[in-house]
Amino acid sequence: MITKWRGFLENWLSSKEGFLAESYLPYVTDAILCITLILVAGAIHLITKYVITRGAAKLVKRTKSSWDNELVNGRLLQWVAHLTPAIFIWSHIGKVFRVEGIGVALTSISYIYIVIIGWLALSSLLNAFGRIYEKFSFSDEVPIKGFLQVIKIVTFVVGMVLIVSSMMGRSPLVIFSGFGALTAILMLIFKDSILGLVAGIQLSANRMIAEGDWIEMPQYGANGSVTEVALTTVKVQNWDKTITTIPTYTLISDSFKNWRGMSNSGVRRIKRSININMNTVRFLSEEDLKQFEKVVILQEHLKKKKTVLEDWNKAIADQAQVNHRRLTNLGVFRAYIESYIKNHSAFDSENTLLVRQLQSTSEGVPMEVYFFLNDNRWVEYENVQSDIFDHLFSIIQEFDLQVYQKPSGQDFQEAFNS
Repeated sequence: MITKWRGFLENWLSSKEGFLAESYLPYVTDAILCITLILVAGAIHLITKYVITRGAAKLVKRTKSSWDNELVNGRLLQWVAHLTPAIFIWSHIGKVFRVEGIGVALTSISYIYIVIIGWLALSSLLNAFGRIYEKFSFSDEVPIKGFLQVIKIVTFVVGMVLIVSSMMGRSPLVIFSGFGALTAILMLIFKDSILGLVAGIQLSANRMIAEGDWIEMPQYGANGSVTEVALTTVKVQNWDKTITTIPTYTLISDSFKNWRGMSNSGVRRIKRSININMNTVRFLSEEDLKQFEKVVILQEHLKKKKTVLEDWNKAIADQAQVNHRRLTNLGVFRAYIESYIKNHSAFDSENTLLVRQLQSTSEGVPMEVYFFLNDNRWVEYENVQSDIFDHLFSIIQEFDLQVYQKPSGQDFQEAFNS
């Protein structure tokens, strides 16, 4: 077609005697064809932009789905509108100029332009796909941002090879064949990306981490919510609003704690100890028992215990008093804690409740309280936990027990003054 138009223009210009010197005829013809090619490409761009962009926008408004909005709102359609006239110029520009060097150079430039715009279009498509994927619920557990970044890197490398091969005038296969010798260098340059890719596959396949998870990794100072799982890094927003960036592959090589199980379960564990002063532990008298029997949540426990102890003591009535069994204030306090928690509205009865003594130390007898709350919201959890232990610290005096506390300077001062 270009050849026919060139012949038509040359015949028309030659018919105009004195209008143009014959020596300038080829250059003028090439210039007119080039301008015409540019104008046609511009018209194709406008038509394509109008048809694709506006037509797609109108079509999207008629659909009920939301995923197609991402394709329209992104820059994908704009890059496609640029790509169409570029392909048109690339396919014809080499035939416009008779000077071979100019045609080859412009063809190469247009080819490079097509590769760049094509990569930008593909990148926009991947970005749109990522935004669409994030709208699904399972995207939190299986993030794909790292995989999309890998695809972008691979396509970028391919695009650079195509550009270099076009500039050198050689086949891309020649450059690709030379990559074998550069493997070691590439592995060194893209070491973090390769390790991140492998780690990302393992993290996603095993669902070890996802955006929104609360993780702890003390060796990196991370304790907060995961905001981004990328190819080479994982970003964690700590509870003090600072951002910690962790290399992705360290989540595979090192250990970390993920609180997702707690968040999904709807419950949260309380595991705390109260250190009891061993000097305040004693047997209960009959008068003490009468006082404790007035406590409603202890009545059932004391009734069962008294029956067991009476049966035991009757069986060994003729033995020494030291062999007899009696209730202690510490044991009754332990039963009180258990009953109190069972009757608390925040207690989750489907999980373990344990009130036990740990190994005594120089700081007293640790009474460990282990149970689960039915509300894992942070503020509510801390409020309920504080309320429960406020009550236990206050009520412990009713059992004639004392909480162990290391003496302070004021304690020594009071002892010295006394």
